[in-house]
Amino acid sequence: MLRPQPMVVVRDVEAASRWFQDVVGLTSGHGGDEYEMLLDGDELVLQLHRWEADEHPEMGDPDDPSRGNGILLWFSTDDVDAVVERARTTSADVIDGPLENPNSHLREIWLRHPDGYVVVVAGP
Repeated sequence: MLRPQPMVVVRDVEAASRWFQDVVGLTSGHGGDEYEMLLDGDELVLQLHRWEADEHPEMGDPDDPSRGNGILLWFSTDDVDAVVERARTTSADVIDGPLENPNSHLREIWLRHPDGYVVVVAGP
């Protein structure tokens, strides 16, 4: 079985982890200031890595201001309303929605992570 486990590079791993926990509803599976594993239940769904950590020089250029141009961090959920409420209570940067996508017939909320990544959460 092949499962995606995307890794995004961020300025502050602990702050990014808190954002994904507070807004998206993930939980910490590792913790730390250089690397984090974010879980949904027991399933690894996202990894965070600090720019300045040296063991992976091919991760990109921290001086390039674009973050994930053309890539969306897309999450599926059974409870979009809970994510919408968490986005409101944490004052997350909502860039679209909540809305119903006429193509997928799913509800979506589009968010801008503080590091510039676009995060979409969709569900029935």
